[in-house]
Amino acid sequence: MIQQNVVLVDELDQEIGLMEKLEAHEKGLLHRAFSVLIFNSHGELLLQRRAFGKYHSEGLWTNTCCSHPFPAESILEAGQRRLYEEMGFNCELNQSFSFIYKADLDNGLTEYELDHVLIGFSDETPHLNLEEVSAFQWMTLETIRAEMLENPEKYTAWFRILVQEHADKILKSITHESL
Repeated sequence: MIQQNVVLVDELDQEIGLMEKLEAHEKGLLHRAFSVLIFNSHGELLLQRRAFGKYHSEGLWTNTCCSHPFPAESILEAGQRRLYEEMGFNCELNQSFSFIYKADLDNGLTEYELDHVLIGFSDETPHLNLEEVSAFQWMTLETIRAEMLENPEKYTAWFRILVQEHADKILKSITHESL
């Protein structure tokens, strides 16, 4: 894994320093992140299945893509970069809302992130980076929520929190954006 720094922040998203990504996850320190949600013209969300061999949450289903911005990189630039790197396409993204969550992961790691949610719309077929993503599917939020209740272990911790605790914000954003 290439060494990458994440931006450590306080609860108001003020930068307080940098730390190597794996160390920040080992220590469970709050850092800046983003989650991209791409919806198609049928109102379905593009999901990815994380590649096997990822350093955590391998093989689990999650939102379209997510990551951490590089130091001095804007959230929107980072979202565009990662969408292309993982899913092989670009589309306009809009910053919708942010939330803080903390979740214990496998391998003794902790995600403690101030997560900026970016929403976009596209009917493009993804061209997967197989080092990052093993599969994709389009699903409605209602279907995802029902599936998460039946099989929560199939989904990443942050995606479960995003869908279960913030679905109203997502729905409000996609309704507003599609008008």
